[in-house]
Amino acid sequence: MVKIQNICKVITLIADSLFRLKVVKYCKSSIKCLFSCFNVQIVTSMKVKQLSLDERNWSQRLKSICFEPNLFLLFVSPDFNCTNQVLEVLNKNFTDAILVGCSTAGEISNITVSDKTISLTAIKLEKTRIKKVSFEIRDKNYSEIAGKEIASKLIEENLKHVMIFSEGLNVNGADLVSGLKSKLPNISITGGLAADGSNFIKTFVINNNKMQDNTIVGLGLYGNYLKVGFSSKSGWDSFGIERLVTKSKKNVLYELDGYPALELYKSFLGDEANNLPSSGLLFPLSMRNNENTPPVIRTILGISEDEQSLTFAGNIAEGSYVRLMKANIDRLISGAEDSAILANKNANESSDLAILISCVGRRLVLKQLVEEEIEVVREVLGEKPSITGFYSYGEIAPFGAFSPCELHNQTMTITTLTEC
Repeated sequence: MVKIQNICKVITLIADSLFRLKVVKYCKSSIKCLFSCFNVQIVTSMKVKQLSLDERNWSQRLKSICFEPNLFLLFVSPDFNCTNQVLEVLNKNFTDAILVGCSTAGEISNITVSDKTISLTAIKLEKTRIKKVSFEIRDKNYSEIAGKEIASKLIEENLKHVMIFSEGLNVNGADLVSGLKSKLPNISITGGLAADGSNFIKTFVINNNKMQDNTIVGLGLYGNYLKVGFSSKSGWDSFGIERLVTKSKKNVLYELDGYPALELYKSFLGDEANNLPSSGLLFPLSMRNNENTPPVIRTILGISEDEQSLTFAGNIAEGSYVRLMKANIDRLISGAEDSAILANKNANESSDLAILISCVGRRLVLKQLVEEEIEVVREVLGEKPSITGFYSYGEIAPFGAFSPCELHNQTMTITTLTEC
């Protein structure tokens, strides 16, 4: 049997294009039959089309999709005013495709970071089955239940990987991850929390034809042909003495070493204390539960002057130890590079798509240099994979191949996908 992969791709692309233009109707089984007559074996793999849409060009750019995707990823600026129209066109023209994504604090498309755009990725998975589920969360105290229910709905034979796109504010990300892990202890899970720039007012997720707040979307990917790589690295530096968490509840921190948490935290920030909670993105905390677990980073989402408390994107356990962190631009960029190296290693394959989820705090620190952390990822992964992603309020991923999934803040999290 002769393998003529490129010829098959060309013929299939032509047929797909004719179908999209409604010139002909065709059946893929007939095409396969035609190939077999000439003793040709079809070697298929996933197709990816990466687009950056703005309010002027989105309609025209969507016409460049010349195959039938079964999955769209949409990472959407909260300031993009045509999102509903884009969803309407996609649902009308690609009726069998699943649409998922969320709002952002910046959209990543190839090596560009933009605002007021949609980073749209059209994907055709040839050998991988896809299933979407969602959970409406009205109370963040139900975050762990949400994780368990989403996981339970996705548990099926040959589940390979799960991606999560969650409401970014009305959720406890750490509890969500705990719920997911309790039902899927041996399945890799990656994703992120939706963002709203640095405003922290309202976020949304994309759930097929709708923009929905207070919603978590889970995407299950099934089959043995899918190869997944993932990693999460930060590059932030800890400084100062380690403090004991003496009073906390879930993701609200009340006391450090017996002192009011907000008062103590403000004493480190100087003039930046006047800009809380947004300035808290520049000074996260490193938290470790014990000496044997790697520290995770926690970012401030809000403050309470009345309670002198700090609210974080993830839980701060009583009895844990925290240290203040600060940014070094070179170290942040090196952290992104390390994440790409590890994701590549874990996948053990050259990927077709890389999904980058980086924290809004990193963007605020890097400022005009923000695209450098995307460029170093491109240098590591090579020219083959399309790159998409967004800046988030929290990242979900294992540290590496043999680590449990965790909620992270201030990291560059990378998920790579390819079919073999």
